[in-house]
Amino acid sequence: MDPEAAQKARESLELAFQMSNILDTGLDRHTLSVLIALCDLGLNPESLAAVVKELPTHTHPTQPQPQEQQHRSTDS
Repeated sequence: MDPEAAQKARESLELAFQMSNILDTGLDRHTLSVLIALCDLGLNPESLAAVVKELPTHTHPTQPQPQEQQHRSTDS
């Protein structure tokens, strides 16, 4: 990829990431980049969106979930 095309791709990803943040999708740049690449390869964007909606959100394993915190505070 020539430098001009690479710069344009970075700018496009940055714009997509900004829109993603405005829409509060929770997608990071890497995930968004992978999804864009899959669309470029011909995968159906609606199907990809459906899969992304089904993916669990990542939380740190040592952090209790909000429901667990509620139960702990009412248990004391």
